[in-house]
Amino acid sequence: MNKYFLLLTGSTLLYLANGKTALAGGFSPSPLFTTVNNYHTTVTTNGDSADIYFPNVANSNSNQSKYPIALFLPGSRVETLQYSQYASIVASYGFTVIVPRRIRSLPAFGFTGLLPEASQINDILNFMVAENSNPNSPLSGTLDPNNLVLLGHSFGGSVGLTAIDNSCIYPVCEGQFQLPQQLRAAAFFGTSINVGTGQFIPIKNQGIPIALLHGNLDSSIPIGLAQESYNLIQEPPKALITINGVNHYGITNVNNPVGARLDPNNPTLSQEESIETIARWSALFLRAYALNDQDALGYINNSGDALDKNVTVTIQTKTVPETNPVWGLLSIVVFTIFPWAKNWRNKIEP
Repeated sequence: MNKYFLLLTGSTLLYLANGKTALAGGFSPSPLFTTVNNYHTTVTTNGDSADIYFPNVANSNSNQSKYPIALFLPGSRVETLQYSQYASIVASYGFTVIVPRRIRSLPAFGFTGLLPEASQINDILNFMVAENSNPNSPLSGTLDPNNLVLLGHSFGGSVGLTAIDNSCIYPVCEGQFQLPQQLRAAAFFGTSINVGTGQFIPIKNQGIPIALLHGNLDSSIPIGLAQESYNLIQEPPKALITINGVNHYGITNVNNPVGARLDPNNPTLSQEESIETIARWSALFLRAYALNDQDALGYINNSGDALDKNVTVTIQTKTVPETNPVWGLLSIVVFTIFPWAKNWRNKIEP
């Protein structure tokens, strides 16, 4: 592809020789770190095993010195190693990602197997704070203990949504739960608030930014349920990011991993591209809202939808204001005369 420029109001996009696009102002949505380290451990606060992924600072141009704690809550019956590619990519954007393995028994549901639960959030946070203070830990002194973000897939996403609401609904939560004050933002893939809870409830997120990412080919949790959950998130910022050509397992190393519930819809986007897309949008959303990264914020709220042919974004960044009739009329005129402007505005809701 030849190099050429495309000018849009407020944004300049540069098409690079390899066919990828970037903001001409210098920002690229690529990872900050070229390599990621990982290790397997036992979470001393609850006995779960876990895999931890963290940036390798060697040969990096990033000046970031402390990394938010990113807890990933897996889907039901999905082995934690199935998320290794996704977790590694998120870590490469400047996060320390922990993926815990929890086995639960729910006799009332006839279930015994891999299943996350809300108590892990506080347990993991306490464990990671201890790791940060442990001179023998690979993470010693590298974490920002006051910056926690949540990630999750399917049932794990529902655990995260109810936790943000500060609700404890069985079986996503047992006993009592108190949301830690350190939580800054969350991004969940392939989930809905009714997964596990069996009900749609308003998600009182207390201003905590939430992104719901979803494959348009997901038959396990259809996109309509994600849309309903997005509508129930009470406060912005919030986003619904649809990845086209992806089913329920676009986030795992392989489609329909062994032991997990089958999604009969075959993805049309390759597994590698699907994982990269979900991880990139998750990580940049978290950088935008947990780290106040203005370049990431511009990508999420403005340019990213136009740059990424596989993604459609609906986002609300502010509380809905009263309608201004003058602006409403002006909008009609602008988008009638310049129809391409509808795409540029990235379907941002009022």
